[in-house]
Amino acid sequence: MTGGGRGIGRGICRALAKAGANVVIAGRTPGPLQETAEEVRNLGAQSLVVPVDICSQAEIDRLVDLSIKEFGYIDGWVNNAGSASASDVGRLLDIKEDQWDRVVDLNLKWTFFAAQAAARSMTKGGSIINITSRTASQPCPMTGQYGAAKAGVESLTGTMAVEWGHRKIRVNAIAPGVVLTENSTSMEKSSTRRRQIETVPLRRLGEVDDVGPLAVYFVADESSWVTGTVVPVAGGSRIPIGTLSYLHHINREMEELEAASLPSQVTK
Repeated sequence: MTGGGRGIGRGICRALAKAGANVVIAGRTPGPLQETAEEVRNLGAQSLVVPVDICSQAEIDRLVDLSIKEFGYIDGWVNNAGSASASDVGRLLDIKEDQWDRVVDLNLKWTFFAAQAAARSMTKGGSIINITSRTASQPCPMTGQYGAAKAGVESLTGTMAVEWGHRKIRVNAIAPGVVLTENSTSMEKSSTRRRQIETVPLRRLGEVDDVGPLAVYFVADESSWVTGTVVPVAGGSRIPIGTLSYLHHINREMEELEAASLPSQVTK
């Protein structure tokens, strides 16, 4: 499990532990990884913490080697590491090369090479799960490179499933909607939260434990004839709230520009 220290990753680790799986918890920051490991152990499962920079082939290989050394075999791999930081937010007309590269490398390039390393180790078959986003299939204003990267992951998911199926390796993707995590600072405003909820038929935002059960299914034998799928976990939402929010700001900008261009009214 990459990105297992917080949020959706921690929720998936808990779900896997409840199902009886031994869990390798990988990520950049040791503290949160240890906290997740303690939760896993309290649920009766074994865990291994591996602090790792997933944006490095050598580090990915080390993660695979340590996992096999500890548990003997990798039969399930979850690619959850991925994000777009505040410094990488911007309109496409303004995005710079370094902003593009940081987001696309983390979310697409290194997701692929992590999956490749896992697949090479799965000599007896296994299951790979890529965590994408609903932005992969919807417009993603202000972080267009993130949506493009996640769309690329979904495309690769299907290709991996085709190319690796004869090796008894299944590859599927989970596309969460808006999930509340400890880092959901954008949801602190009640108006923002309300606008998001209004687009969700189930009338609530996601929680980290909403994603884990589907990951368990994809790893388990019950999904042995399921591969190449992308399953949204978004409360039924099909409305791109990012687009609505962006257009709201554009409308305000246009109104301000229009008001500024009107001739001033002089009263006699």
